[in-house]
Amino acid sequence: MNFESVRVIVTTVLYMVSAILFIRGIKLLGKADTARRGNLLSSVGMLIAVVTVLLEKEVTDTLTAPPLGNAYVWTAAAVLLGGIIGAVWAKKVEMTGMPQLVALFNGFGGLSSLLVALTQYMTDPNVNAFSAVTLGLTIAIGAVAFTGSVVAWGKLSGKLFKKNVSIPGKNGINAVLALAGLAGVALYAVSIANGNAQIGLTGIVLTTAAYLLLGLTMVVSIGGGDMPVIISLLNAFSGLAAAFAGLALSNSVLVVSGCLVGTSGLILTLIMCKAMNRTLVSLLFGSTGASKARAGAGSGKEPKSMSVEDAYLILEAASSVVFIPGYGMAVAQAQHAVKELCDKLEGNGAEVSFAIHPVAGRMPGHMNVLLAEANVPYEQLKTADEMNPQMSNTDVAIVIGANDVVNPSALDDETSPLYGMPIINAFEARTVFVLKRGKGAGFSGVENPLFTNDNTVMLYGDAKQTVSSLVAEFEE
Repeated sequence: MNFESVRVIVTTVLYMVSAILFIRGIKLLGKADTARRGNLLSSVGMLIAVVTVLLEKEVTDTLTAPPLGNAYVWTAAAVLLGGIIGAVWAKKVEMTGMPQLVALFNGFGGLSSLLVALTQYMTDPNVNAFSAVTLGLTIAIGAVAFTGSVVAWGKLSGKLFKKNVSIPGKNGINAVLALAGLAGVALYAVSIANGNAQIGLTGIVLTTAAYLLLGLTMVVSIGGGDMPVIISLLNAFSGLAAAFAGLALSNSVLVVSGCLVGTSGLILTLIMCKAMNRTLVSLLFGSTGASKARAGAGSGKEPKSMSVEDAYLILEAASSVVFIPGYGMAVAQAQHAVKELCDKLEGNGAEVSFAIHPVAGRMPGHMNVLLAEANVPYEQLKTADEMNPQMSNTDVAIVIGANDVVNPSALDDETSPLYGMPIINAFEARTVFVLKRGKGAGFSGVENPLFTNDNTVMLYGDAKQTVSSLVAEFEE
């Protein structure tokens, strides 16, 4: 058996091992107590995949080449640069910045697939028809994932598109861009058959430009309240782009990993759409998102506020307490203080739970990550479906920075942009504490009549300081 045969066998086996680790890692990510191990296995699988690429013939042939033509030099430089950027980002980013960082990562994934496809085209433009189509689709999907993710990052960070953008004839424009991009893919495929390189170049440029613009026009008009769903969808796009790149390059591990990311992202997107009582079609092709709405049942009333000392007296007598966290908890970094208060309440004999809405925060699982960081037991985290039947028997519901996911207008106000979205029925609790900095509306811009209900009291101020003050009352 010669060296070439051994190399092929070794790379095939290593790619299989890498794919198995990806699959096992994704499986373990489904549970909080195994998520870290799943992340570790997936990381090891990616490391094996990267090392295996270095064993490919196209790479080993450059081993003795000068630095600028040596694939190992470029790979080492890329790993070093990416590692430094990733390490710095991981250290500096706050939990409030995690959603927009995830959006950027989705975009980088799409951009990577786009660049791989363009590089492959420039290296060997005369591929077969199948590879031409898959390369074109890689460019198309990767371009949408990139520019769409940049827009999502800008909306979430408040650095771009701070106001809702309305594009007249949006669906028509998007349809024209999509068809133009597909026409570009067809041109490239046709150019392979007749050997006309100029037509192929025209097709590639047309596809790239059309879908880069489509990513912008598709996402820019979607309201901020829908961004968690869009992030999940763009994540699916980045995986799908990687899968098509794997088909074009005949790389099995890219196909496997891309399909895993694409399918899991799409499933999560559909789950979140169901949680918002929306369809993916209405999200992408419907209105531009929520606008200001009337206050609903509590219109014209002023919210009642209460001091921490008086709130403590109610909590001290409570036998059941439910925390309902939202983005405000992330902003205040209050999760550790909330865990302390949870411990005090349990020590006082109360039963404590956490009601987590699927779209609470700015990205999928945002609240779960925060609470896991504070070592809140996973068993205490309940879904809206689990908690709502018990809410009427709950003594105190503590809403921390959440707004839209507890807004009763979603149930009974047909004029509300939130109408039809399943919520956590905090209003059914005997007493509702709402921790907010002020009287502003939520991320969707919709006023919340819960704040003026007779059983609701506001605890204004920084959530972390308010919760810490409540903890201090229990210690006195």
